Amino acid sequence: MFNHLAIIRSKCLSKRMHRFLILVCFLATSYQGFSATTSDEQKLWELERAYWRYVENNDLPAYLNLWHKDFLGWPSVSATPVGKDHITDWITSQTSKGLIFKTSEFKPAELKVTGDVAFACYWITFKWSDKEGHGEALTFRITHAWVRSVNDWVII
Repeated sequence: MFNHLAIIRSKCLSKRMHRFLILVCFLATSYQGFSATTSDEQKLWELERAYWRYVENNDLPAYLNLWHKDFLGWPSVSATPVGKDHITDWITSQTSKGLIFKTSEFKPAELKVTGDVAFACYWITFKWSDKEGHGEALTFRITHAWVRSVNDWVII
């Protein structure tokens, strides 16, 4: 009788241990996924801030590196959709007049990473100023679609 109870207790402990190990494995896997997403989110917010820093510094080569080679979009300042080959037009059209770009506020709203695709949504406040510092501050809502490439994330 005592031997039979010991076997039953052993089986119960074994089932509990099995359930516990499954829970631990699940939590470990979930945590790794959470860490990757958090890491991706941090990287993408860094890239969004770099985007505006490149515009401020008129660093067009660095700015262009943020874009996928097959990008197609319709910036609010363009009359028609543009590809990567014209994505800097909105910058050069202002800098050619001697205007200087300056951001004053970057306000994140949401960022969603789903596998190798992400969407970043935020507000940006900036102005194009003349040499005397005159210019109107503008606030835009921005949505960028990002895709993970071989080396890094790029805007698609």
